[in-house]
Amino acid sequence: MSRPIRVGFVVHVMQVAGAEVLVRETIRHLGSEIEPTIFCLDAIGTIGEDLSKQGVPVVCLNRKPGWDFSVSRQLAREFTARRIEVVHAHQYTPFFYSAFAKWFARPVPKLILTEHGRHYPDIVAPKRRAFNRLILDRCADEVNACIGFSARALSRIDGFRGHRIRVIENGIEVENYGPPADRTALRTRLGLDPAKRYLIHVARHHPVKDQATLLRGFAGAAVPDLKLLMVGDGPLRNDLEALSRELGIADRVRFLGIRRDVADLLSAADAFVLTSVSEAASLTLLEAMATGLPVIVTAVGGNPEIVREGIDGLHVPRGDSTACAAAIAKLFNTPGLIAELGANARRRVREKYRLEQTTAAYFELYRRLAGRMIHTERGTPVPCGTQIP
Repeated sequence: MSRPIRVGFVVHVMQVAGAEVLVRETIRHLGSEIEPTIFCLDAIGTIGEDLSKQGVPVVCLNRKPGWDFSVSRQLAREFTARRIEVVHAHQYTPFFYSAFAKWFARPVPKLILTEHGRHYPDIVAPKRRAFNRLILDRCADEVNACIGFSARALSRIDGFRGHRIRVIENGIEVENYGPPADRTALRTRLGLDPAKRYLIHVARHHPVKDQATLLRGFAGAAVPDLKLLMVGDGPLRNDLEALSRELGIADRVRFLGIRRDVADLLSAADAFVLTSVSEAASLTLLEAMATGLPVIVTAVGGNPEIVREGIDGLHVPRGDSTACAAAIAKLFNTPGLIAELGANARRRVREKYRLEQTTAAYFELYRRLAGRMIHTERGTPVPCGTQIP
């Protein structure tokens, strides 16, 4: 191509979360193929600050509470000044503001909506659904989601036309994760007891992640030598630490806070658990599976699409601490089950959830929307997306 595609990414805040990590990795993987600008509705965030230091333009729009339509005016001016060709809005609210901005920018950019997670409970007012169907759906040039669950919700709940919604699965760099060469040495370096077994949970301490059910399930599981590693932080941390004391398991649960060595902690563990009341396509879940860990997950959202029951891990109902306890006991008390499910989980991620597959799919989308052509070695123009021998 003669020049990179000018892509504007619109997000809430460039913090450490699934959609924002995907934006960062898309920019990193596509390199000089795109000329990116990030537009943050509310704040720049830690990832945004890092990317800004690396030379990526990051614009904060400082959205006011409620519906702040000055954001759309700002976006329209920015799209025009930077001659943005493709706007990639991650989540509904960034898309909402981008849809209005699109028609006042010159030239008019193409607009992509990518849906990630969903609210719980997932309820949309009839007026909003009608507005989506009649207005916003027509503003989007492409609509996609990171998992089938989110795609179905866009159609059934939000009112977008289902036949046009494409699933582009999240992916991770699987080569960065895997079983350790020497788990004993790794555990010693991390300050863990090599003689114990470890169940690990990685997530922000927030009601949607429902760590209370996890702690109650862990307390009820008959696995005496098992320890629980709680990685992350958030508004519920103090409450969760208090609950672990009430349950009498404080000496078996370690709250590790936010860590930069999550890959090592996953490698040091025996299994992974996620008890969310709602989940789309958790990157941490994929990382745990790529490490070779069997997983216990609630059967909600996209979890059952990623984790096959009895093959890659075990499913439990949302909010059911008794079922969680039974799953933990089954996994750790059944000889060979951890190794079997862990190997299957690692194979599944390596085959289906690779980051290069995700970013390649988005790049193909950017090229098509921007009307770019690629060339064969003999110089014949070929529409992007065409198979070249």
